[in-house]
Amino acid sequence: MNPELEDNLDVEENSDVEMSFLDHLEELRQRLIKILIGLVPIIAVCFAFSSYIIDWVLIKPAKTVGLHLQNLKPFGQVFLYIEVSIILGIIVAIPYIFYHFWQFIYPALLKKERKIVTRIVFFSSLCFLLGVGFAYFIMLPMTLKFALGFGTPDIVNQIAIDEYMNLILSTMIFSGVVFELPMISLFLTKLGLLTPEFLKKYRRHSIVALLILAALLSPGTDPVSQLILSVPLFILYEISIAISKWVVKKS
Repeated sequence: MNPELEDNLDVEENSDVEMSFLDHLEELRQRLIKILIGLVPIIAVCFAFSSYIIDWVLIKPAKTVGLHLQNLKPFGQVFLYIEVSIILGIIVAIPYIFYHFWQFIYPALLKKERKIVTRIVFFSSLCFLLGVGFAYFIMLPMTLKFALGFGTPDIVNQIAIDEYMNLILSTMIFSGVVFELPMISLFLTKLGLLTPEFLKKYRRHSIVALLILAALLSPGTDPVSQLILSVPLFILYEISIAISKWVVKKS
């Protein structure tokens, strides 16, 4: 077991004094400081390899569809490399960030629940990274193909590099957050704010909401692409119901 987990567990088992509001704020501050300190070397490594990451990973979707990119600002690439390094550093450090998040709420968990914190961190990170992968390999190619193929051939599509990177990075992060739906269901059910009955009761409303979300994420207005994008959202919703049931049963 992680030494930090053991320390926290000992404190909880040997003391009946509950943490005050100020104690919680101090604990949150300490966690945020640790996250920031941990992010610094990761961002530095990302910056050291930023040229390779941009050339071989982030620009690859544009090269695949023949999309031409251009820099329109004097120091555009300098700030671009810094922005990319920071955002990729956060994505790479997601397991570390989730670990400290769950450590923050660790005292509120029951003893049997504390034993699965490591697994919760793993699956939270996995869900986020699956969302990032889904965006990179499925959503973005469809988006770029639509953007390149739409309109008259007399207009040349030359996209500013900062606009392109904003699209790439924001789509991956948003998709990662959406894929956290099962873990959000677990967390809210643990807090008593969500029940499987509620999720079942409003399944139809949720389907409509997911279709609207799929339409917003879809690269085009055709129903086929919207249907493709809505499928993983439906699956995530059903998984969320199953997880909520499991939490209630275990409680």
